[in-house]
Amino acid sequence: MQNDTGHDIAAKNLHANPLIWVEKYADYLYGFAMSRLRDEDVAKDLVQDTFLAGLQQLQRFEGNSNEKTWLTAILKNKIADFYRKNASRGLKDLKITEAEGEQQDFFDAESGHWNEQYYPKAFGLEVGNPLLMKELGAILNDCLTKLPGLWFSVFSMKHIDDLESELICTELKLTASNFWVIMHRTKLNLRACLQKNWN
Repeated sequence: MQNDTGHDIAAKNLHANPLIWVEKYADYLYGFAMSRLRDEDVAKDLVQDTFLAGLQQLQRFEGNSNEKTWLTAILKNKIADFYRKNASRGLKDLKITEAEGEQQDFFDAESGHWNEQYYPKAFGLEVGNPLLMKELGAILNDCLTKLPGLWFSVFSMKHIDDLESELICTELKLTASNFWVIMHRTKLNLRACLQKNWN
């Protein structure tokens, strides 16, 4: 039995045209992957894997969403798989009791409010000033790139992809405690980085 060519596949499935995927979606998918992975080689590999998986699953694509949305969903799964495989390396130094101690330093045990010496400083942003927002965005992005890979993944899945905590734990094979520690340390790290670099 002869393998289908790209033209044969496109003809069989009127909802998708893999012949134009690279030209039409590669840059977008690469940017999406880079915003979550921060590793050019891994991002390129996962985009290629996404196109391959799309070809393999083409018969199941019914056109309920557009090609870009469908390919992005495949890429999200590839990214989650990547972090799931590498999550154990990022967990080895995670100490729950140490993080709980850190929280006690930052927050008052009775009220739950910030302790005075750790109270967040005002950023002095003018609402509606696009230049300041752009500058802050660049600094935030720089701070995000300094996070450990697993922390960045958990943070981006929670706050960029807007996924539920339970789903993130399932996807990355994290316990609820590990998730809490990662989020806690990530937020403290980002806050310190922003306060240091924002004038």
